[in-house]
Order: sequence, then structure tokens, then C-alpha cells
Amino acid sequence: MSVALAGSPAASSTQYEPLRVMIVDDSVVIRGLISRWVEAEPDMTVAASLRTGLDAVNQIDRIRPDVAVLDIEMPELDGISALPKLLAKKRDLIIIMASTLTRRNAEISFKALSLGAADYIPKPETTREPHAAEIFKHDLLQKIRHLGSKVRRRATGVAPVAAAAPAVLREPAAPLAPAAPTVASQAALVKRAFGATAPRVLLIGSSTGGPQALMTLVADIGPLIDRYPVLITQHMPPTFTTILAEHLMRASRHPAHEGVDGEAIKPGRIYLAPGGRHMRVAKQGGNPVIALDDGPPVNFCKPAVDPLFTSAIDVWQSGILAVVLTGMGSDGMRGGKEIVAAGGSVIAQDEASSVVWGMPGAAANAGICAAVLPLNQIGPKLVRLFSGDRS
Repeated sequence: MSVALAGSPAASSTQYEPLRVMIVDDSVVIRGLISRWVEAEPDMTVAASLRTGLDAVNQIDRIRPDVAVLDIEMPELDGISALPKLLAKKRDLIIIMASTLTRRNAEISFKALSLGAADYIPKPETTREPHAAEIFKHDLLQKIRHLGSKVRRRATGVAPVAAAAPAVLREPAAPLAPAAPTVASQAALVKRAFGATAPRVLLIGSSTGGPQALMTLVADIGPLIDRYPVLITQHMPPTFTTILAEHLMRASRHPAHEGVDGEAIKPGRIYLAPGGRHMRVAKQGGNPVIALDDGPPVNFCKPAVDPLFTSAIDVWQSGILAVVLTGMGSDGMRGGKEIVAAGGSVIAQDEASSVVWGMPGAAANAGICAAVLPLNQIGPKLVRLFSGDRS
């Protein structure tokens, strides 16, 4: 058993107290890397570095972490088995699952989300390749910081001041967004009128917390999907998007798959941007088709939401209704501005129901939203809008 404990948390706390991070991984190399990265950040500290899930379960009462980075494959007690035991002992623990990019681990990561994990992160195949290690580092620190802010907000009632994150060439997590307004101030954000044109397509963008939100949303909009196409960009790596499409198909009871370059876009189907490629929309013979793009990251993301939003304007003009769901950064805000300028409409998820109110908060703060709604109200609202309601 390999254990490294940090000092006990101070008796008094402020909104600036560092986040206590527990690292649970049977790889000494991974534990060492993450420990060094965390300790180098001014707003977080390593509370413990542990080898197995059993160590974490047995010692969590003493460690009292805010955030746990939990490996999936470990001896004695693996991550998926340790997850519910950890949450039973500390209900507000933020757990980030870490796994390699295999189909099995992607499926386990989705199961972990349903069991209460806050998010997941794919580990690089090797940490010897500098670019891969830097991407992993940036993504992980972003997730710890953003998700950990939920713990601080609950404790203090005040959103913490986040440290700036380094820019890198590619990662699914976007840079830190400007501080979002509190839930109480959201009424002041609203609202512009919905576009006068009846919508003909639904576009959705999401990131951290998105898989869970998407499952809820597509289950609520069956009548809409019957008559209109739905296109989704979720910040997610390859393999994970394949699994997500399968989950969306089961949740919606409609065909759902990763978009294929050149395929026709038809009502009754859900098209998901494949991991590692942007999904745009184009016209072919006058009809809308999927156009996959292997170009550079946009908003530090690939796939990104803005390419989908902006490209759809040439196809559907003012007949676009876009939804920005939970996620880090501001992806979707610029594309949303262009959709509104073209006569379309944007709805954002509200802060209280978002895992991270970065993307929807950026859209709301930009003044482009016709509504800012809790997740459970977005589906019914969309069904009414696509049925002719313009208010």
C-alpha cells in the first residue's frame, strides 16, 4: 500500500482555501505526475495519493478531500466499485473518473456517471509524449478547478476566483470562462424574443455534465424528433462518442449515431459529432448533409460547437433553434450570436441545473438567449416551440 497524506485541513476556511485533491491510481507514474501538477497550482493541493480504491474508502474520513481523481482499473477494489462507497461516506465528494481510451472503459465511465461521478477524463496511452501529457494535464486541472468550485460555492455561497489556465493546442475542455452570475441574478439576463420563423432544426452543444443532460433532454423531445432533425456536438473523445450515440438512441427511442461525412440529414434522427472531428452542415444538391472537418481545434475543442452552429446558418437561415447545455468555457456563444443575427433563437440551461455554468453562462451573459431554463423545462419548451408556440 502506497499512501501519502497531506496535513489536515484548517479549522477555518475561506473561499480561497485550496481544493483538497485525492489521487487514486495504481500507477506510481500517474500518481506522481498528477501530484506534481496539482501542487503547482495555487488553488489546489494534494490531500492524498493512494494506490487502490480500498485505500481511498478506508481513509476518506481522515483525508476529507473535495475532489477525487479515481482510476478505473486497480487491484483490491476498482474505481467503479469504490465509487458508490466513497459517495456513501462523503455525499458532496466530486469524483472524476480516469481511464484509457478503450470501449470497455468508455462504457464503465458512462456507468460511473449514472452512479454519481461528476465527470471523466481519458488518460493518454503514454505520458512520454509531451503533447499528450500536456493535454491530459490541462484537461484534468480544468475539471478539478471547475467542478471543485461547486464545493466552494456550497460552502461559502460565493463563486470562487479561478486561476488562469495555460493554453494548449488541443483538448476537449475549453479555457476558463468569465465569472458567471449567480442564480439569483439570472432574471436580469433575459431575454430577447424568439425568432419569428418557425424552427426547422434543433442544434445542441454541451460539454462537462453534457452526457447526463443530453439523456434527459432527448427523452423529453420525442414528438420533436419525429418531425425534425437533431444535431449535437458534445465535447468528447473518440470511442466515447460512439457509446454516447448508443445511449442517446436508447434514451430517445429514435435513431442516433455519429455523423458520417456526406450523409443526408433527415427528420427523425439524432446526429452526434464524432470525437476528434468537427461536425458541420453543408448543402449537396440543395439538400442538407453532414460535413466532417479534421481541421484544427476551435475554442480549444475538437469537436467544437461553434462550427456546427455557424455552418447551419447557410442551410436553415432563420429556422434554427439552438440549445447550449452545461459545460466549461464559452464554446457555442459566438455561433449562437450568428444564429440570432440570422433570425434564429438560442436557449441556455440555467446555472442551478448545470454541472458547470460556463458555456450556457457565456451565452446568457452575451444577451443572445430567448430563455434560460432549468434542464427539466427545456424539453417541454422545445416541443411547444416546434409545434408553433413563438413565446
